[in-house]
Amino acid sequence: MSVGILGTKLGMTQVFDELGRAIPVTVIQAGPCPITQIKTKETDGYTAIQYAYGDIKVKNLSKPELGHLKKSESAPLRHLTEARLQDVSEYQLGQALTVEQFSVGQLIDVAGHTIGRGFSGYQKRHNFARGPMSHGSKNHREPGSTGAGTTPGRVYPGKKMAGHYGDEQVTIKRLHIIRLDTERNLILVKGAVPGKPGTLLKIVPTNSVGKR
Repeated sequence: MSVGILGTKLGMTQVFDELGRAIPVTVIQAGPCPITQIKTKETDGYTAIQYAYGDIKVKNLSKPELGHLKKSESAPLRHLTEARLQDVSEYQLGQALTVEQFSVGQLIDVAGHTIGRGFSGYQKRHNFARGPMSHGSKNHREPGSTGAGTTPGRVYPGKKMAGHYGDEQVTIKRLHIIRLDTERNLILVKGAVPGKPGTLLKIVPTNSVGKR
């Protein structure tokens, strides 16, 4: 697994390339993420690094959490995550992961929680087609038949129906980095990423290489 970084979605805007073409981008406040723990096979059974992100008040963390962060001399931070690696010798406790580990034009995968849309009908939730709109059809936005009669006599679990829509973990893969601002820790990514402004995001390099 590649080492990524945590960040916050700030919103969307557009930038212009050298040919004057408008490119829709999402602005992400990424890092810095200090390494709070280095896991080894001797101590944990596997090799990985744990890093943190997101300022939080001291009173909102427990004493064990504060003690864990104190080992790396990190400030109180809200979110912890880890990346499994074959070799962790090049990383040190307290080392900060920043946007400098990425490059313009690089492909990344961005994961986050989508916007919750509440209870939605089957058309909006699953992109189903509507029924006939002619007079008397009585089936404009109805789901239609949901199961067989005698056999099996029930609806199979997982059938696409109305229900809770959104508010789920989604990963958008192979997004291009358009610009980097190392001074302000900003990443400008081509296209949209999950969630609303303020959503926590995890950015990792895409393993495969593709054309832009």
